[in-house]
Amino acid sequence: MKPAMEFFQTPVEWGSLGLDPIALQIGPLALRWYSLAYIAGILAAWWLLLRMVKRPGSPMTAKHVDDLITWATLGVILGGRLGYVLFYNPAQYLADPLAALKLWEGGMAFHGGLAGVIIAMLLYARSQGLSALRILDYVAVVTPIGLFLGRLANFINGELWGRPTDGTWGIIFPDAGPEPRHPSQLYEAALEGLLLLVILKLLFWLTDARLKPGLLGGIFLTGYGLSRFAIEFFREPDAQLGVLSFGLTMGQTLSLPLIAVGLYLLVSLGQRETVRA
Repeated sequence: MKPAMEFFQTPVEWGSLGLDPIALQIGPLALRWYSLAYIAGILAAWWLLLRMVKRPGSPMTAKHVDDLITWATLGVILGGRLGYVLFYNPAQYLADPLAALKLWEGGMAFHGGLAGVIIAMLLYARSQGLSALRILDYVAVVTPIGLFLGRLANFINGELWGRPTDGTWGIIFPDAGPEPRHPSQLYEAALEGLLLLVILKLLFWLTDARLKPGLLGGIFLTGYGLSRFAIEFFREPDAQLGVLSFGLTMGQTLSLPLIAVGLYLLVSLGQRETVRA
């Protein structure tokens, strides 16, 4: 492994970091870090939501959280896979529709996963007579956990690398050519994951933001959309798509509706009544 003092002085070979996409292997069975990221993200979100609903003014109970996590898990898996199939590689799956079921081969889209979670949340809230907007606020606080862990797993997998860079912090990824590239997975982990998590948690625990329907959800959607849009300038576009005809990547294009909805929730905040704790 490369000594720590040499980092940021010269580009780093990804292979020298000693990373292995497989966390544990027993015979033919392999447990990958990417799978663990999903599991850990869901469990951490569950634990944190159970703490959050204990605060006065919560839109749901601990029992609701238990059920919601099940719905959200299905939403993120189905939505993430369907989003990847529809937005990033439709031609391949039109030629071989059954390949869409091969989740173990990878291929998940966050925008699709987010849409899946929102749909699952709306359906669950409606079935229970709960406020979907307020549940969105609570879910928004915990979502960056999964983003952070997922992007770290992308880096460990040596996938979804950035565009070429002259910076000494560049990483030479396997299968990405000899050029050093932006470690855009780490940029995303920092902005979409860690920064958003800190901001939203501080607002939830230290202010009355949780009592203003749409505030936390609006901050998350806007913050994620802007972060993803900006980082796409450093991330290598998907090989099968490249930069789209109108000059944006698919990631940027899919982020625009999130920014629009997030800004709407923030601008219209005064039209919604603050909840009494």
